[in-house]
Amino acid sequence: QVHFVESGGGLVQPGEFLRLSCAASGSSFSRDTMAWYRQVPGQERELVATVTARFITTYADSVKGRFTILRDNDQRIVWLTMKNLKPADSAVYYCNTFPYERQYWGQGTQVTVVS
Repeated sequence: QVHFVESGGGLVQPGEFLRLSCAASGSSFSRDTMAWYRQVPGQERELVATVTARFITTYADSVKGRFTILRDNDQRIVWLTMKNLKPADSAVYYCNTFPYERQYWGQGTQVTVVS
C-alpha cells in the first residue's frame, strides 16, 4: 500500500525559506519518479518539480532557480527546498508519483507567503 505524508509547510514572509518533506511508504518508491504538486483553492493542481529514480530533476518555470527537489531512497523521503518564496507560491503542496496516482493523494501541507 503506497502512502505519502507531507510536512514542513508554514506561514512565511516573501523572500524566506521553507523545506517540505514527504515520507513515503510502498515497495516501489525507489523505482518511481516522484513529484511535488501544489494547488490553490479553485484552481487546477500544478506540477512543481519531479525527480526520477536516477535523480534527474525537472521544474516548473515559475520555480526554477528557487526550488530544489531531492530524494533519499533509503529513507524513502522526498524534499522540496524553497527559497526566495513569493506570495504566488502560496498553496497546499502535495507529493505523489509522476504521473500521479489518484489514490495516492495525501493531506498536503499548507504554504502561505504573506507580507
